[in-house]
Amino acid sequence: MQQTRMLLGDWRRGDIGARDQLFDRLYGELRQVSAALLRRESNNSLATEDLVNEAAMRLMEMDSIDWADRSHFLALSARAMRRILIDHARKKKSEKRSHEKVTLMTRFEGGQQRLDLEELETALIRLQAIDEEKAKIVELRFFGGLTPAEIGEVLGTSESTVKRQWQIARTWLLDAMGGP
Repeated sequence: MQQTRMLLGDWRRGDIGARDQLFDRLYGELRQVSAALLRRESNNSLATEDLVNEAAMRLMEMDSIDWADRSHFLALSARAMRRILIDHARKKKSEKRSHEKVTLMTRFEGGQQRLDLEELETALIRLQAIDEEKAKIVELRFFGGLTPAEIGEVLGTSESTVKRQWQIARTWLLDAMGGP
């Protein structure tokens, strides 16, 4: 943890070697997040490594990020992966290569359900307008694979608060998406 924080600080100060060490150090975690996201999604041509590499490229292009710690880095990585999946789904849809819907599998309680990625994105944007923190919790949990404790660390709140907010957000999203 301490070394990750030091690498983030060194990268922020312009040390490219620290950036590379950081990605090497966290590659396994990023790969797990990517694999989990892609397992949920059907009809996607992205590979786990493609998603990780694309997210890494987007993170490297960001200037002046005040990286706080490992959780913050993973949270921003999750956001980057979310954007990549949305962009990919939209591109596929616009190209009209397939008539199948792009969906994500989720483990929302009550069994696995298929979610349309664009419907989820639209609902998440609406939720963000109403309650930004709940939307961020969904992003970190669903797209980032972070635990409630890790999300609490990122947001500076307790794990129990994250769990409560997650339940509320999940229910709201399912309702907004016309779920059961």
